[in-house]
Amino acid sequence: MGLTILNVAYPFAPVGPDATGGAEQVLTHIDQALTAAGHRSLVIACEGSSTAGTLLPVPRTPGLLDDPAMAAARARHRQAIATAFERWPIDVVHLHGVDFHTYLPAPGVPVLATLHLPVEFYAPEALHSRRADTWLHCVSQSQHASCQPNPHLLATIENGVPERFLNSRHAKCGFALMLARMCPEKGVHLAIEAAKRAGISLLIAGEVYPYEAHQHYFRAEIEPRLDQRRRFIGPVGLARKGRLLAAARCLLAPSLVRETSCLAVREALASGTPAVAFARGALADTIEHGRTGFLVHDEVEMAQAIARIDEISPDVCRSTARARFSMERMIQQYIATYEALSQSRSDYSVLGAA
Repeated sequence: MGLTILNVAYPFAPVGPDATGGAEQVLTHIDQALTAAGHRSLVIACEGSSTAGTLLPVPRTPGLLDDPAMAAARARHRQAIATAFERWPIDVVHLHGVDFHTYLPAPGVPVLATLHLPVEFYAPEALHSRRADTWLHCVSQSQHASCQPNPHLLATIENGVPERFLNSRHAKCGFALMLARMCPEKGVHLAIEAAKRAGISLLIAGEVYPYEAHQHYFRAEIEPRLDQRRRFIGPVGLARKGRLLAAARCLLAPSLVRETSCLAVREALASGTPAVAFARGALADTIEHGRTGFLVHDEVEMAQAIARIDEISPDVCRSTARARFSMERMIQQYIATYEALSQSRSDYSVLGAA
């Protein structure tokens, strides 16, 4: 018999093929794969989302974690989850939001929570829930290693890259690329400074979310640094992102936090485009220094690495991504986890801990 899986997105960003956030992209791939395999896929996500399975839309909430509007958004999530339980016999609930602990369903159905963000972003009560049938997992080994021992922490499921990126081909152009949210922790201003030092054009693609901190950062730190060769092009859809990744000379990722996975880097490598990144979190595991890109520590070293980027073979980047970042493997691991959770409601000890 097929499974019925309820995936629950964070309430501030839509899911779908053109989703920009890593969590939303992963959820989209899971939804598509479940539907293609004949399972029932239910998705709670904000209005404007696009799903292969059944979408249970909630209003989009532009707020921060401590914003009063988020309390109402979480209440709507709890109601949407309760409504889904009334309509369908759900086998597993899969939560993707950083605030997942605020809308856990009643005990009885197993819950899997994916930690898409750095561990320190989560409240202590989220990482050590008293709900017996709530399970956690990380999206990279470096993120997993940063977690404290936890009997409910399962084995890591690495984020995969769709086949379309591996098959993308485009003549290389002379620009560097950055794909990110326009927020301080992504270090967009440092990418601009590095591109100027290296004398290379830079295209910056991403969304400025309606948060005061993000908008202030964009106005104060990004806009004043832009010029004719360093341009902000806004959010891009899946097709355009694929063309940009394949055509770019390199991808820049000057993240100021410990990245948990950084899908943009994995997609770049799959497209045959090397990456230059700060050696933080999973970036240090994803990029093989001197082989698929360069790991650096500041914008000066980033500029120096850009000048050496032609030393990296696009074919090596692509073959490495194919071997290491398989979408098929990611999907198989999620479905196997769903099956194990749904079959072990009476004895969760069979799952073990990683």
